[in-house]
Amino acid sequence: MNDLQIANSVNPKPIQHIAKQIGVSTDQLEFYGKYKAKLPLELIDEEKAKKSHLILVTAITPTPAGEGKTTVSIGLNDALNRLGKSSIAVLREPSLGPVFGIKGGAAGGGWSQVIPMEDINLHFTGDFHAIEKANNLLSALIDNNIQSKTRNLGIDPRTILWKRAMDMNDRSLRNLIVGLGGKNGGMPRETGFNITAASEIMAILCMSKDLEDLKARFARIYIGDRFDGSPVFAGDLNAQGAMATLMKEAIMPNLVQTLGHNPAILHGGPFANIAQGTNSILATKMGLSLGEFVVTEAGFGSDLGAEKFFNIKSREAGLSPRAVVLVATIRALKYHGGKPLKDLSYPDVDALEWGLPNLQHHLDSLKSFGIPVVVAVNVFSSDSTAEKELILDYCIKQGVPAALSEGWAHGGEGCEDLGRLVIEAAEGTKSAFQPTYSLEDSVEEKVQKVAKTIYGASGVEYSTNAKKQLKKIEKLGYSKFPICIAKTQKSISDNEKLIGRPKDFKITIREFEFAAGAGFIIPIAGEILRMPGLPEVPAAEAVDIDREGKISGLF
Repeated sequence: MNDLQIANSVNPKPIQHIAKQIGVSTDQLEFYGKYKAKLPLELIDEEKAKKSHLILVTAITPTPAGEGKTTVSIGLNDALNRLGKSSIAVLREPSLGPVFGIKGGAAGGGWSQVIPMEDINLHFTGDFHAIEKANNLLSALIDNNIQSKTRNLGIDPRTILWKRAMDMNDRSLRNLIVGLGGKNGGMPRETGFNITAASEIMAILCMSKDLEDLKARFARIYIGDRFDGSPVFAGDLNAQGAMATLMKEAIMPNLVQTLGHNPAILHGGPFANIAQGTNSILATKMGLSLGEFVVTEAGFGSDLGAEKFFNIKSREAGLSPRAVVLVATIRALKYHGGKPLKDLSYPDVDALEWGLPNLQHHLDSLKSFGIPVVVAVNVFSSDSTAEKELILDYCIKQGVPAALSEGWAHGGEGCEDLGRLVIEAAEGTKSAFQPTYSLEDSVEEKVQKVAKTIYGASGVEYSTNAKKQLKKIEKLGYSKFPICIAKTQKSISDNEKLIGRPKDFKITIREFEFAAGAGFIIPIAGEILRMPGLPEVPAAEAVDIDREGKISGLF
């Protein structure tokens, strides 16, 4: 059976039954049908959250299809519940772009899924739509002010960085001219669209602590400059109140369930290269308030997702993971050992061994945070016994606990060995994580420490444009922000062709951006697309619905 068939083979429980498992009454839920509900923010208990066990799931450097962090997270969550722990999976919401593009949905896979799968992968509870509308309201207010005769702020259209957003892969919208059609069409200028997951509105949602904080962060969004060179913020347009009003439902985390009928909270979904790449602080604290364990994930490999989870999200939230699960796959390690993508399903112990340095690099960089690491070998049907034994033996020799994760095939039962290792690691952790840098460090020092400690780079180089932009950031008073380095997810370095464990390379920062509302600086290394395009054969071509409303083709 495929993912959709498996998901449809299990009858979900009414969501109030799932809520009851974690002590939430029916009266406290805001229902979105029978199997989805929003959780009010007053359920968050800051003291309880600090005492619960936060488990971070990250990965080695992925192949284009990803290595199954969500599948492992859901399988581990079900396993922890099977082992007698009250555990909640807290995950990101899927974007429609990948659903209809190349990667498919993000609801897990096989017998480790969150349901209702079709709803979650499509419109869900409308959070992405609310984010899109708040983003585009600000765009409309900007263009309206530019042509205003009485309230014009003197915004220089050439400096406007804010773009519109849409939750779809559509490369034709990357660069546009708006305002055509004469006086009635507005002021012509260059702009474009970002995919919704890349909007700063999404990043802000996931960094906010409540509705007032959300509104305050909206007001701090940097738009561009006036003709006199002074900065313009969303608050100058009085945009924050209306934007926050559009988000009054979206700010509440969403409760669903796994195929094992265990609770899962989904909320937010920012990009993992230009933003923090993980669910909202509110959702994580909600899970920690209602459960003994929370299993969460961060996007792409540990060089992107885990680094930002620790240095940005955990620092802002005042939380520390008790254990890190590093997801590795035999297929990805063979790829890093030089085997072509098309041949990864064929056994090759030599290629696997040649790819192990990539795993070792992620283990080494994760150790810098001072939190115990457990390796989860996410099993594929093509993995041979010899390959599985090789990677487990390697981890044993490195002194790192490791287990096979067979959540796709067997759900929580297939992850129980992993669950036991995670419980042992988490319950034995007494100290908080060690950040890679201090917020008091200069921006260059922060970039240098991440580049050397996390990427293994020999140094950092800056373009002339980047140096100029950094001076502006420092002048605006943002140098104490954490950094969110934007680079390729396909390599530990900033060159996607350097697979495995690259050596003797430098990171090149070609430009800087800053997300004043979200609260971080974005050093950009390489070309980062904020509006992806569809592949030659989009996944959308396989999606269909029959006369009875039965969906097919989602995965």
